Amino acid sequence: MIPEIELQTSGRIKAFQEEKLKETLRYVNQHSPFYQKHFAQHRIVPEQINRLEDLSRIPTTTKDDLQRNNWDFLCVPKDKIIEYTSTSGTLGKPVTIALTEKDLQRLAYNESISFACADGTPADLYQLMLTLDRQFMAGIAYYEGIHKLGGGLVRTGPGLPALQWETIERLEPTTLVAVPSFLIKLIDYAHQHKIDLNRTSVKKAVCIGESFRSPDLQLNTLGKKITGEWDIHLYGSYASTEMQTAFTECHFGKGGHHHPELIIIEILDENDHPVTKGEAGELTITTLGVEGMPLLRYKTGDMLSVFEEPCACGRHTVRLGPVVGRKQQMIKLKGTTLYPLGVFEILNEVASVQDYVVEVLTGELGLDELKLHVLIEPALEPVVKTALQGAFQSRLRVIPEIVFVSLREMEQMQTAGSNRKLTKFIDRRLPGTQNILSIK
Repeated sequence: MIPEIELQTSGRIKAFQEEKLKETLRYVNQHSPFYQKHFAQHRIVPEQINRLEDLSRIPTTTKDDLQRNNWDFLCVPKDKIIEYTSTSGTLGKPVTIALTEKDLQRLAYNESISFACADGTPADLYQLMLTLDRQFMAGIAYYEGIHKLGGGLVRTGPGLPALQWETIERLEPTTLVAVPSFLIKLIDYAHQHKIDLNRTSVKKAVCIGESFRSPDLQLNTLGKKITGEWDIHLYGSYASTEMQTAFTECHFGKGGHHHPELIIIEILDENDHPVTKGEAGELTITTLGVEGMPLLRYKTGDMLSVFEEPCACGRHTVRLGPVVGRKQQMIKLKGTTLYPLGVFEILNEVASVQDYVVEVLTGELGLDELKLHVLIEPALEPVVKTALQGAFQSRLRVIPEIVFVSLREMEQMQTAGSNRKLTKFIDRRLPGTQNILSIK
C-alpha cells in the first residue's frame, strides 16, 4: 500500500508538488481571510508562485499568528466543520484546528498509509494507549486511519500497566501505539508479575510523542532499553495537529517518510533560509488538500534534519530525522546550548532512575537554570546523585540541581494542568528570557 507518487523520482515528486501548491495558493487566496490579508500586506501575487523555490517569497507564519487570528484561517462556513481539535498555544490559550468531512477523510488516508508504512496490515490488532478525548487530533487520526487500513483496534487509553497487560493477555493485539517511555513501564510491570514479554502476541510498537532514536537514526538509550528487554520492532511516528500529516518509519528505520501528496516541507534556519544539507533546522510546512484550515509556510517550532537518499523500502521520498527539540525550548547553561532531549538521554542512561521531570527556570542573574525531579528507590539516592552529577559534568560540563521525589509527587507533576500527554519538561523561565511560558 505505497502511494504511487512516493515511488517516483525526486524530479517527478517536485513537479507533482508544484501543481498541488498552485491549487493551494488559489484556494487560500479565494477563501482564507488571513492569507488574503497576508498576501496584500506583503504584495504577494499567488500566480507568480510556480515553483517550490518561489515559496521563499511568502513570509512564514507561526503559532502566534494562528493564535491571534485563529478564525481568520478558516476557509469554510462553520456549519461545514464536523470535528474540532486543539493544540496548546504559545500565548496561553489553546489553538483550534477545525476539520471538515474532507479533512477527516484526508486524515484517515494519511494514517492508513502511515500505518501501512510501519508494516501494518488488515490482519493486525492495534492497542491504542492514548486518549481519544479532549480534542486530541492524534487519537481520532489513529482511530480513523486504522479503520481505513482495515485493521482491528482496542482503545485502552493511557491507563495503568495492569490494565494494559490484562488487555494484551485477553485480546492478543499485535501492535501497540504508545509513548516509548510508557513501554518501559510495561516492561517493568511484566518483570514484577512474571509475564514473559516474548511469549505475548505483541510484535510491533508504533511510538509517538518521544524519540527512541538519536539524530544519526541509531537507537538511543530509551530504544536500547526497550528492545534489549522485549523482542518487538519499533516504528517512530511524528506529527502535529496543525499539519494534519504524519511522518512514519518503515521497516528499515531510517526516518519518518514524507507523503508528498499531503504536505510540502522546508527546513529553515533562524533567518528563514534553507539550512545546509544534513543540518538541523526548523520544520516549516505547507499543507496540501486541507479544506478547513490550510497553512502556508507554517513554522512548527520543531528542530530536526532531513535524509534525502533513497530508502531500501523503495520509496523515493525524503525522511525526517527525530526531533532534537522545540526551538523555544532551547536551554543555555553556562555557555552550553542544549535541548531537553539531551537531558532526557543522560537520565535514561542511569538504570536506577525510574522516572523524571526536567524543569528549567530563570536564576537570580537572569540566566537559565536546570532542576531535575527524579524518582528512584530512596535507599539509592546518594549513589544515584553522584552518578547523575558525574554524567552531567562529563557530558555537558554543567551540574544541575537534583531533587528526589515520591511516586505521588511525580505523578502530580506529569499530569498537572490540561496537558494530554505526560509532562517530561516544564519551562518556568520568566517572560522576556524565553519565547514561551508554558509546559511542553
